[in-house]
Amino acid sequence: MMQKLQKEVVTMRTTKLLLAAAAISAAGLITANAQQNVYSQNVVGYVNVTIPAGKMALVANQLAQTNMTIENLLKGVPEGTTVYKYEGGVWKGYEYIELIGWDPTGNVTLAPGEGAMIKNPTSQPLTITFVGEVLQGSLTNQIPAGLSVKSVMIPIAISGTNNLAANGFPLRDGDVIYKYVGGVYNSYEYSELIGWDPEEPTINVGEAFFVKKSAPAVWVRNFTVQ
Repeated sequence: MMQKLQKEVVTMRTTKLLLAAAAISAAGLITANAQQNVYSQNVVGYVNVTIPAGKMALVANQLAQTNMTIENLLKGVPEGTTVYKYEGGVWKGYEYIELIGWDPTGNVTLAPGEGAMIKNPTSQPLTITFVGEVLQGSLTNQIPAGLSVKSVMIPIAISGTNNLAANGFPLRDGDVIYKYVGGVYNSYEYSELIGWDPEEPTINVGEAFFVKKSAPAVWVRNFTVQ
């Protein structure tokens, strides 16, 4: 699935190539307090998400920054790029216009655990690069009743034995996951008796998805980089 929606993730733990990246160097892998001789091992990296020409994709930012507004995260996108966030049961659109900025505002967030539909207005694939820190510790994602757009809070793919349940997703009978693929939504419903129908969903790095729940739930994922 999602062959056209190509994604890659690289972290400082997995490759030395990022040491040459200016953005990563500026962020700093290791910071120190000289007086107290205390060191902080922060894992930083980047995620590339590519949206096909003239298409839309449900996108997730899975790296943390101090400022996670679309105005800060999506610098350099072409005019006409539109971000849609699903809020209060409706889509709300935010379009980038050159010389003006984001209309009506660029202050809407795209933080780890959230997701948004992003429209590429151009005739060429649009690659968006998210740069930031990999969150660690006990990560909490509140899921409301009904429909909401969510994502994994760390840059990992959900597939095989590393499935939603293994990542702490609070599965309940009747839960439905909707993936946006090629302009349509594919649904995956969970049953306590038979499991997932038609199959267990796979979630790519940098991909957001719809969740439908009958009651509010809390998604807790404990994660530490070894």
